[in-house]
Amino acid sequence: MSTPVLDRTAETAVPVLDILAQRWSPRAFDDAAPIDEAKLAAALEAARWAPSANNTQPWRFIVARRGSDLHARIHDGLLGFNQVWAGNAAVLIVALAEVADAQGTPLSHAQYDLGQAVAHLSVQAHADGLVVHQMSGFDRATLEQLPGVEARFVPTTVIALGEFGDLEALPEALQEREVAPRVRRALDETVLVSA
Repeated sequence: MSTPVLDRTAETAVPVLDILAQRWSPRAFDDAAPIDEAKLAAALEAARWAPSANNTQPWRFIVARRGSDLHARIHDGLLGFNQVWAGNAAVLIVALAEVADAQGTPLSHAQYDLGQAVAHLSVQAHADGLVVHQMSGFDRATLEQLPGVEARFVPTTVIALGEFGDLEALPEALQEREVAPRVRRALDETVLVSA
């Protein structure tokens, strides 16, 4: 049974939806709990219904469950300390931006739309009690060799998804990062101009 998730609710400058304030990106995953397939399906369905320019839906996902060869291949493509903890996640998902359509026409908004789809996936997963951590530390060439990856699909992030695990199973430096204060740039530094 997994450890209860820490309360890491953000101290926002103004009220936001609870689900948004409570979402965070842990590295402690339960290395034994299988994925709840209904919750995984709901997260992917939420991504499917994300906003999309001209309804092009320029995102694709490769979904790999722990214990599969595909999970191991994705894990092998991770870089640095991501390899220390991400293999414990019940699921690793490669999120790919479709940067050109099947006819070769560039889709300039692909990464933006993919980001929205992943945000929807993350919020749905959190609402269902799963934890999500997105990673940019991966070897693109390794992930481009995965099944189903056409040249027009660009690996953009890898998502670890599963049940919250034991903080003490992480190396000490990562344990400290899990409980460090959450900080963000001030809102007035983020909004460049407001008229």
